[in-house]
Amino acid sequence: MTEIAHLPQPAGYTIAYCHTPASGPTQSPGIVFCGGFRSDMTGTKAIALEQAALATGRGFTRFDYFAHGASPGDFAQGSIGRWLEDTLAILDRVTQDANQGAQILVGSSMGGWLATLAALKRPERVAGLVLIAPALDFTEDLLLATLTPEQRAALERDGVYREPSHYSEQPYEFHWHLIAEGRQHLLLGKPIALPCPVRILQGMQDPDVPWQHALRIAESIAQPDTHLTLIKDGDHRLSRPQDIDLLVETVLGL
Repeated sequence: MTEIAHLPQPAGYTIAYCHTPASGPTQSPGIVFCGGFRSDMTGTKAIALEQAALATGRGFTRFDYFAHGASPGDFAQGSIGRWLEDTLAILDRVTQDANQGAQILVGSSMGGWLATLAALKRPERVAGLVLIAPALDFTEDLLLATLTPEQRAALERDGVYREPSHYSEQPYEFHWHLIAEGRQHLLLGKPIALPCPVRILQGMQDPDVPWQHALRIAESIAQPDTHLTLIKDGDHRLSRPQDIDLLVETVLGL
């Protein structure tokens, strides 16, 4: 497995990342994997894409946002804006320093939101987007909008809301700071003028991001070359062998 390196950030913390430079044609875009909320760069999808990139000579980068995985930090201080800055730092200083060209950004769940924001911020650096169960605007549309009045009052009063996780014994913690800061980065409700082809993979049995949310995203993207693939028996992770095969095929197809 690729050795972990650490990229210093101006705010005083470091971002853990693994980068493999391209060994094939220099004009081929590299691949950057953006993980989900509370996930890390050692997940099944990231490793499978790394192996596919190695096999085809493409550059590949995976990383952990602030307070995720091997990157230090207090999770309560995390925000969409801070994690976007981490994504842009990887794009600007890791793939750029390695003389890579444009990148294909692969974003899973919250990483889909961050990858989309990064593509809007750095249109000249992004050759394509692959969004897996993309959770654009999840702080408002998939979290806050689903709370009962009592839960919302508790969140505003206590500053944190805890919800059982499907994937861990530890509950998810959502901090009011995350929601309030996330409002600066909301995308839905207006056209999303993306500069590159977009591919969306969405499970229809996803308990966290409903497939209707992915459809709304596809409708909002003002990019003709946008394809939405619905996997009827797919869950949120889309990490089964057949899901991984589809992901690799989709990424390499761009």
